[in-house]
Amino acid sequence: MAGADGDDSLYPIAVLIDELRNEDVQLRLNSIKKLSTIALALGVERTRTELLPFLTDTIYDEDEVLLALAEQLGNFTMLVGGPEYVHCLLPPLESLATVEETVVRDKAVESLRKISQEHSPVDLEVHFEPLVKRLASGDWFTSRTSACGLFSVCYPRVSSTVKAEIRQHFRTLCSDDTPMVRRAAASKLGEFAKVLELDYVKSDIISLFTALASDEQDSVRLLAVEACVSIATLLPQEDLETLVMPTLRQAAEDKSWRVRYMVADKFSELQKAVGPEITKNDLVPAFQNLLKDCEAEVRAAAANKVKGKRLNIMLPFIRLIQYTNQHVKSALASVIMGLSTILGKDNTIEHLLPLFLAQLKDECPEVRLNIISNLDCVNEVIGIRQLSQSLLPAIVELAEDAKWRVRLAIIEYMPLLAGQLGVEFFDEKLNTLCMAWLIDHVYAIREAATCNLMKLVEKFGAEWAQNTIVPKVLGMANDPNYLHRMTTLFCINALSEACGQEITTKQMLPVVLKMSNDQVANVRFNVAKSLQKIGPVLDNNALQTEVKPVLEKLASDQDMDVKYFAQEAISVLPLA
Repeated sequence: MAGADGDDSLYPIAVLIDELRNEDVQLRLNSIKKLSTIALALGVERTRTELLPFLTDTIYDEDEVLLALAEQLGNFTMLVGGPEYVHCLLPPLESLATVEETVVRDKAVESLRKISQEHSPVDLEVHFEPLVKRLASGDWFTSRTSACGLFSVCYPRVSSTVKAEIRQHFRTLCSDDTPMVRRAAASKLGEFAKVLELDYVKSDIISLFTALASDEQDSVRLLAVEACVSIATLLPQEDLETLVMPTLRQAAEDKSWRVRYMVADKFSELQKAVGPEITKNDLVPAFQNLLKDCEAEVRAAAANKVKGKRLNIMLPFIRLIQYTNQHVKSALASVIMGLSTILGKDNTIEHLLPLFLAQLKDECPEVRLNIISNLDCVNEVIGIRQLSQSLLPAIVELAEDAKWRVRLAIIEYMPLLAGQLGVEFFDEKLNTLCMAWLIDHVYAIREAATCNLMKLVEKFGAEWAQNTIVPKVLGMANDPNYLHRMTTLFCINALSEACGQEITTKQMLPVVLKMSNDQVANVRFNVAKSLQKIGPVLDNNALQTEVKPVLEKLASDQDMDVKYFAQEAISVLPLA
């Protein structure tokens, strides 16, 4: 670069330029990220005459470096002298728009779109539009795909003659031999349609839309469905039936599930675009077919669009939940509870409650979780009394199921359920259930029930625990079954931190200390473990005067395990 070495003030710039030629990729990347510094030091004229040609000539680098360059050039307008000279940025960006790596091309197109707005109408026709034409007629598909993203930004600001040429180029790319190019054109069809005059939308865009929606490649056809939303919003209502709907109906029955999936996924947008009459006559039947589609992904996409539809549209396929597969049931379950606010109290009780009950007993945990997670929606509509009369028996039935894994699943949802239904309802209806799990014959259930209590205390607070939970837990310390006595200790371990120092010291600690005299060694060594666990919650006085003597006694116990855990607790706790 001329003169860079002869001027001491430009020495750092020379270093940066050397870095651009360095073999180390990281150095080149750092240098590219400092391009604005180089440009500021060089000044606008030297940036235009030296730096940009240098960059244009050296575009054969790692993708990471090229990506950074493409991004930098999009912010270079003022560094080359402002909008009057912005066209100087086109040569390097044109080269970047033709490289093999997609992310680099996309970033170059993004920068070109950005600087196109800074061109005057004259410069747009003299400099920018010829670049678009060159890309559109390039030998490599990479340049032609990039051109697709540039038509819409220059079309509104050029003369009618140039507009005709742009439309012709876009038509040509829509029927390109390379699928990647047709895919790029299809992805920009809706965007291009928005800047065209209505007559050309009808004469040009519709025929292109029809052709792309019938393309041999499903990746092209599904993008045409996406464009359909934009095109439908541009056309008068009377033209939709003849110009758009035949192609859309065809897409809804496409042999490729990916195209049908796109129709299902875009259903809400399509509904808004075509209006209520066509929705009722055309889209609803198509939608109902999509809900019965042979592919689960299509049915799930359609199921997620159920919310917000009118009752007469919804009910026929809400019932699909009873015999469809797990993937779809889960998707429907995630939205079905929210329908109660739309359907109102009577329709919810008549049509949705039976489905809620069925789903609560579904073998798929995700389905059950989606129902329990959204109970508050139903509660708002039908009230807690109606909800408890209908759903509570189902929950109780599951809580007492012969299969322990079913019981376990309900325990895991209990904190969520408690939060949905509130403390009063919980105390009245579900508290007894939670306490019963603590003496279940399966250890995994007792363990989960203990964890459940801790989460409930975190949700409802220490005062609730003191009045409701703690007395019942401590009462189990006198149970003839040693397993239940041990559960008391496990519960104290879990609850001590959530309940705080006062409740732990005054109510829980005396029970633990008393249990140190238990006849069963397993209980005694769990007393040692519990004292170690709750020790940090207790004040120092309780530790020294109450805990220490008991641990010392246990440390000389006849049972080896009791001795071990007592000594471990003594070594861990701050006992003087």
